[in-house]
Amino acid sequence: MNKITDVAVAVFIRPDGSFLLSSRPEGKPYAGYWEFPGGKIEPAETVRAALTRELIEELNVVIDEATPWFTFMMLYEHATVRLHTWRVTRWHDVNAGVAEARGTHGMHGMEGQEFAWQRLDALTVGPTLPGCVPIFRALSLPTTYVVTNASEVGVQTYLQQLRAFWGKNAAKRPPGNGFGSAALAVPTLIQLREKDMNLATRRAFAGEIVALARENGALVLVNADIELATAVGADGVHLTSAQLAAMATRPAFSWVGASVHSRAELELAATLKCDFAVLGSVQATPSHPNQTPLGWDNFARIVRDSPIPVFAIGGVSRADAEIAFQRGAHGIAMQRQAFAE
Repeated sequence: MNKITDVAVAVFIRPDGSFLLSSRPEGKPYAGYWEFPGGKIEPAETVRAALTRELIEELNVVIDEATPWFTFMMLYEHATVRLHTWRVTRWHDVNAGVAEARGTHGMHGMEGQEFAWQRLDALTVGPTLPGCVPIFRALSLPTTYVVTNASEVGVQTYLQQLRAFWGKNAAKRPPGNGFGSAALAVPTLIQLREKDMNLATRRAFAGEIVALARENGALVLVNADIELATAVGADGVHLTSAQLAAMATRPAFSWVGASVHSRAELELAATLKCDFAVLGSVQATPSHPNQTPLGWDNFARIVRDSPIPVFAIGGVSRADAEIAFQRGAHGIAMQRQAFAE
């Protein structure tokens, strides 16, 4: 097996959803290609320490706020690399004393490279390294995952709540998925669960949710029922842990998520090429009263260097978003707290 080179990757993100790419300087492999900033992790160096050093050397900035994201392998002609991605949301000029939140102040191409803020729906630079592709995919995944509970509150009540919440918060939604409070406020990823509904009611509700989601630029995944997801034109399916263990190939949908409860199941979801996983319950929740919560420390331990993005679920609300990010979560998944301000 080829030697693996560990690389720290900084994904600078602004509230409008734009992210930073930089060009590779002359004299390096793939010179002229665009990539996310970062560099090789030295022996005995942490990812965070490597990011700090590399970003000073490359862009003349110091990180103030950054959180671990996900880790994946890439095979290039010249090397096999393991990319450790972190989202960076606050930084400042090496020579300045005041932090610049999600800005560009003080950034300089210290190695003669160019850099540019980009959007997924309007990339203006290229070519990009193959290692950018999984990161682009993860950037397109919303950070709030809403799990429906219409069986508890009633179908029409739930639909009214969803319409009202979208209408009230539509102006807050940044272009793209964004990151931070604005992106968290507007649910654009929905899982239709409703295991207690009869099939006819569930199918009708699914059709209404998909139609409403189309009007509001949201994605809908159906829990477990692949046939129903296909019938209503959902964007994907959310697999149970039992389905995950039984499947040999990824279902043919644009988006596939999976519920996991351990590192082994998380690795299985990655092997099946799921786009993301949902891990919990992190905290006590009425839906699982007899289940011992993982707690944030165990959550962080399980998702450390996860091959795919992971949502935290179970007793979490928007107030828990920051600690979720700090513990390595891609975002938060909510059911009863979905429409709470």
